[in-house]
Amino acid sequence: MPRPSLLTLSSRRRLLLASLGAAALSTLAACGRKPTKATPLPDGTTVLALGDSLTSGVGAAPDAAYPRVLQALTGWNVVNAGVSGNTSAQALDRLPALLQQHAPALVIVCIGGNDFLQRHSPAATLANIQTICQQIKAAGIPVVLVAVPQFSLMAAAGGRLSDHPLYEEVANDLKLPLFSAGWTQVLGDPQLRSDAVHANAQGYRQFAEGLAQYLQKAGFLGAVKS
Repeated sequence: MPRPSLLTLSSRRRLLLASLGAAALSTLAACGRKPTKATPLPDGTTVLALGDSLTSGVGAAPDAAYPRVLQALTGWNVVNAGVSGNTSAQALDRLPALLQQHAPALVIVCIGGNDFLQRHSPAATLANIQTICQQIKAAGIPVVLVAVPQFSLMAAAGGRLSDHPLYEEVANDLKLPLFSAGWTQVLGDPQLRSDAVHANAQGYRQFAEGLAQYLQKAGFLGAVKS
């Protein structure tokens, strides 16, 4: 039997390498695919809203806080786990007991404003928020992360707000849905604020309506209720 020529061997090697390369690219593509759309949560589902004063509703009556408005818009049982003055570290400390007590089907995480106002380390704040989201995911519960403005009293008073970039970083790292610009738009408008860093009733409603629309697009909500 004649020996294969160098040209034939070279061609075979090229075909083999091409095949292996295609398989590798296919695997990478599969790993990089976006997660499938969420399944809508039925009426009465318990959803936990973890946060600080923006969640508890400082600046408006209790029934005007965004979790209460969101409950009306979704039909879910939205637990208001906002504590005024909480930092990301304090919210992290509270999280295990909240998950055990309420067994939520979804957690909305909105924390970090007090860290910025108190000038805590951005790296520590990022680590705390990332750990919060990781612990929720480890419990098998979906997370929606809410971006908070890069607070300073001067920026808030002047309406020059923008989302802190750490939220996009956490969302990208953990592949989380991120509701961005909701608070930036509300707290950047003097007519929607009760003070420099809190919404009024109209502002909380606008935020809740925007969040409900986002949750619908993400697949968690079938339809926004009127």
